[in-house]
Amino acid sequence: MLKAVTAVVLTLTASFCVVWRLPYVIGRGESAALAAAAFTLTDGKYRAESGTQPSQTEPVRQAIASQPSTARTEPSTANPDNKKTPDKGGYYDSFAPHTGEARYSVAEKTYGADGTYVSGAYIKNSAGLDVDFNAVLGEPLTFKVAKNSAEPQVLIYHTHTGESYLDEDVDYFYESYYSRTNNNGFNVVAVGDAIAEGLESRGIKTLHDATVHDSSYNGSYDRSAETVQTDMEENSGIKVVLDIHRDALGTEECKVKPVFEYGGKKAAQIMILSGCDPDNERGFSRWQNNLSFALKLQTTAERMFPGMTRPVSFDYFAYNEYICDGSLLIEVGTDANSIEEAKYSGELLAQVLAEVLTG
Repeated sequence: MLKAVTAVVLTLTASFCVVWRLPYVIGRGESAALAAAAFTLTDGKYRAESGTQPSQTEPVRQAIASQPSTARTEPSTANPDNKKTPDKGGYYDSFAPHTGEARYSVAEKTYGADGTYVSGAYIKNSAGLDVDFNAVLGEPLTFKVAKNSAEPQVLIYHTHTGESYLDEDVDYFYESYYSRTNNNGFNVVAVGDAIAEGLESRGIKTLHDATVHDSSYNGSYDRSAETVQTDMEENSGIKVVLDIHRDALGTEECKVKPVFEYGGKKAAQIMILSGCDPDNERGFSRWQNNLSFALKLQTTAERMFPGMTRPVSFDYFAYNEYICDGSLLIEVGTDANSIEEAKYSGELLAQVLAEVLTG
């Protein structure tokens, strides 16, 4: 009896420590500890039993704790005020006094050749599958997008809606910088607005759903999948579904921002994630169709805007890509990129999408 009581007490104590420590780990950006914690949660990865661990380019998944998990906003099209300077109210300010705070660095890096070369671009085959990527690239898309349609053809949403960016293009950040916010002027919603506006201006009707799914980390992909299914049921013309995120690279004391330059302006590099499911463990049997779409975006982006992309991340994950052949997860920059760099990339990404979908 005593052993049983002791076991219960130890289990409860361990659970309390995990719950108590996770917000600290997230807020401080301790990537190794966070990756270990996140690996046990619902994040779209699978085959954990094989010992596979998230790579350096695996997106760091965090939690935002100030909104209820059921929060839902009405879907909207592009935000006409996207180019206005966002209000920093309630968000971090790089230029404000930070008396007594430790100051850390931001390092710029342009990611290039890494992995398998495919028609002017690269893919990192972390799955290790024997895939003829050039042949997959050459396959036609299994869906068609109509221009000037009366109903949406593209859906943009965010599983981790609160993922945010630095407010300014600076080479430092203070210890109080917490890269999560409900202020949509500084998070991935602003990037989604830029993409949606660019697509709309090119005759591709786009639905941007800013529903919050990451009020708690666990189950965020399940909740966002429900949102996508609802949007697609209400808008049967949707062919392309893009989950827009941002990554996190570097250490607690030196964040890395991936950048490239186009037209005399700095922009955040993007990374496309394309999963595989060769044994149909996740009901993602059509993964090569999604991969073909990813490779078309990758090679077109590098042709139009050289340096825009980090290598495609190809691995054993599904996220919500199983929903349709045009479903992809795209990381736009990291938490060290400025919001303007990320939005500029959103504008360029819209041009790439328009070229692939209608060009």
